[in-house]
Amino acid sequence: MSGEGKKPPMDTDGHRYGKGGEEEKPQMDTDEHRLGEGGGATTRFLGRGDLEKLVAELLGAGTRVVAPVDAGKGETEYRVVGQFTDAKLGAALPRRSLKEFFLPPTEELFRWRRDGAGLELQEAPASFPATVILGAFPCDAAAVQTLDKVMGWDYRDDPWFGRREATTIVALACNGQDGSCFCTAVGLGPDAARGSDLLLTAVRDGYEVQVLTAKGAALVGRHAARFAEACDEDPARNVRREACTRVSSNLQATPEKIRGWLQANFEHPIWKGIALRCHGCGACAAVCPTCHCFDIVDEPEGLAEGARRRNWDTCQTPVFTLHASGHNPRADQNARIRQRLNHKFRIYQERFGELLCTGCGRCARACPGGMDLPELLGALEKLAVSAPVPVPASAPVPAPAGGAFIPPPGGAR
Repeated sequence: MSGEGKKPPMDTDGHRYGKGGEEEKPQMDTDEHRLGEGGGATTRFLGRGDLEKLVAELLGAGTRVVAPVDAGKGETEYRVVGQFTDAKLGAALPRRSLKEFFLPPTEELFRWRRDGAGLELQEAPASFPATVILGAFPCDAAAVQTLDKVMGWDYRDDPWFGRREATTIVALACNGQDGSCFCTAVGLGPDAARGSDLLLTAVRDGYEVQVLTAKGAALVGRHAARFAEACDEDPARNVRREACTRVSSNLQATPEKIRGWLQANFEHPIWKGIALRCHGCGACAAVCPTCHCFDIVDEPEGLAEGARRRNWDTCQTPVFTLHASGHNPRADQNARIRQRLNHKFRIYQERFGELLCTGCGRCARACPGGMDLPELLGALEKLAVSAPVPVPASAPVPAPAGGAFIPPPGGAR
């Protein structure tokens, strides 16, 4: 692919630097770019009728609108909608996350064609449609921002950030779905604002709207007639408090203690017991909002042309780490499930300073073997409490210079 027009990579704080280390204007709103003092937000009110009109105005302007829709059997999925009545806000957590709207299950990176003795390359489109995601669950919105760290670490993933910059995320505070939810145990909550541009909370006759980012403020400004002055915040506050209480009862865990235990117990016998339930099917990775492994393959289409594509992959299958020699450093499911838990609750935090899990619980719902992540974390918490391990200090690891690999603290890989 051509290197022309490449943007400098982002550092782990979400800033981009040009030549000489001069800071360039960030392209997106991260935690450091929230509105108001100390990350505070302004508040508005959006009536139910005005929300329907807002969606009509967005669609009329050519903006793509994505929202949870009815998928049958009491389930929902995020899909592009053609009218407000297609959306099913505040219902069941969608079966799959928002990840596929930023990192599609498969996408072309470029096409190639043989032209005599030469080779002609055709790059994939670099522009993406303006999109508003309406009714995103907070765990899904938070996951997108979590992945910004790795997507802009040692190389700026242009397709990812192109879609990010074209998308405004309007989240809806969750009521606490079921016993598989555990967002409060990983530092979030049913009303978490992380990753959202606007956060709605359902109240009588409409929604309290928290304006969280400049992108969210721009949407409100373009449709100012739809938004009224802030309503009484007490009802919204009560809704959020009740949901947090409901979810926090599902799992009480201390991620820092679990991280220390994982660091010190790489060969613990518990991994064999856990792995007995794991089929290695990868269903957990497919529905997870933060799993982001992919494979890149060249796929011929006839004799003279083809495409290079990026496809989702998962560390839970044997072929993921299989070498051409036949050697496999993770030869059994014990090693693979250990890698999954270590990556989410130790390695990513050591590299980027945050967990690679938002507590959505989809993996527990999707697993055909009954692998229940809240249950597993509860078991690890008990082990960590019964045999405390000093928690190693962690700090985000700088992006490697020149693409060279820099081992994170503690030997994470």
